Amino acid sequence: MASSDSSLSLPRRGDLSLSAIVAGLVAVLVSFGGTAVLMVQAGHSAGLDSARIGSWLGSICLALGLGGAWLSLRLRTPIVLAWSTPGAALLISALAGVPFGEAVGAFVLAAALALGCGLLGWVDPIARRIPPQIAAAMLAGVLLNFGIGVFGAMGKEAWLVLPMGLAYLLCKRWAPRYAILAVLACGLVVAASRGLLRLDAGTWQLTQFVWTTPVFTWRGAISLALPLFVVAMASQNLPGLAILQAAGYRVPASRIIAVSGGVGLLAAPFGAHSVTLAAIIAAICAGNESHPDPGRRYVAAVTYGVSYIVLSVAAGAVAVFFQALPPALIAALAGLALLGPIMGGLASAMQQADSREAALITVLATASGMSFWGIGSAFWGLAAGLLAHGVLAPRRRAAGAEPAHGATHGTTHGQTHAPAEAVPSEAQPKQ
Repeated sequence: MASSDSSLSLPRRGDLSLSAIVAGLVAVLVSFGGTAVLMVQAGHSAGLDSARIGSWLGSICLALGLGGAWLSLRLRTPIVLAWSTPGAALLISALAGVPFGEAVGAFVLAAALALGCGLLGWVDPIARRIPPQIAAAMLAGVLLNFGIGVFGAMGKEAWLVLPMGLAYLLCKRWAPRYAILAVLACGLVVAASRGLLRLDAGTWQLTQFVWTTPVFTWRGAISLALPLFVVAMASQNLPGLAILQAAGYRVPASRIIAVSGGVGLLAAPFGAHSVTLAAIIAAICAGNESHPDPGRRYVAAVTYGVSYIVLSVAAGAVAVFFQALPPALIAALAGLALLGPIMGGLASAMQQADSREAALITVLATASGMSFWGIGSAFWGLAAGLLAHGVLAPRRRAAGAEPAHGATHGTTHGQTHAPAEAVPSEAQPKQ
């Protein structure tokens, strides 16, 4: 649950832990590389120079870092903001031939729509209607391919991934809180020993924050602003809220979306296309690997936010650094860091027998990777699960109304029926 402490102050000394700090740093490592590459590609398609691409990266890093750290400290909850990866992918083709001032005008409109939804309180009623088991199933489905990716990377780069996997198992046995730190250190050492860390390839220079005056047009509003807003809400914000719910946190959803829209609005004239709630990355900071105590996991999100503030100073050069890491290292690190959240999501999703079918549909649809109208599978898996949950509700009510045959004798066809034991889940932390 979100803490009732609404004061804004630094993390309490007793809340600090190495595992939470490492979880925040791992979340940065996993989140930055792939999306930064997409944004560089989108910038090239728009014909931007290196200064404007650096400003685009830097402004988003600064906005999500400040917004996420502030929310996490304010609510004492792991609130993780991110850039919209589907939005960046959308812009690779959508920005071709569009003047950048017009694109910035669309960025401003998209952020203003998110801010308006938050201020009007339209987000909380939607978030409250998501059943916890469906939210947990969507979490498991979103993360499942990352877990599978560990073994895919192992098949391609066994010499790198096998030592990382062994380090994970050994640390989980004797020092579980430091397992991910050991995996990261092992991966860097092995990659460096084989000469695969090309850290001298980038140009290290400070970010120049370049102002672009927004130009508002109907073409930009319809072809860029509206798709960016819909993709951000459907593929990031709603799944991000569902993941927090699956982890056992109850947060003021509308207020959080208002803050993300507000910082996105301030950063848009410098090139920021979208600031949203994180979905996949939030699971790293909000999971049991961050800290066994749910009330101390916000430190991971604060670490994540502060790291992005630092990254904003040299965002363009840092993007080159992340590209210098072997893809198998990042894939293995992400998959191993997310094993706990995957396990917790599956356990919570399947805990109640009468909702397992809808939960399974959610997992399969989300993990399928299907996409329609530029909206990813996280939204469609959630929609499929809610539809199945609603359709099957009358069947569940009818089954609950039937008298329990064999309740008097305790057996049916010679078999004793006992209530299923509740499956403990780290995705539902106890306070």
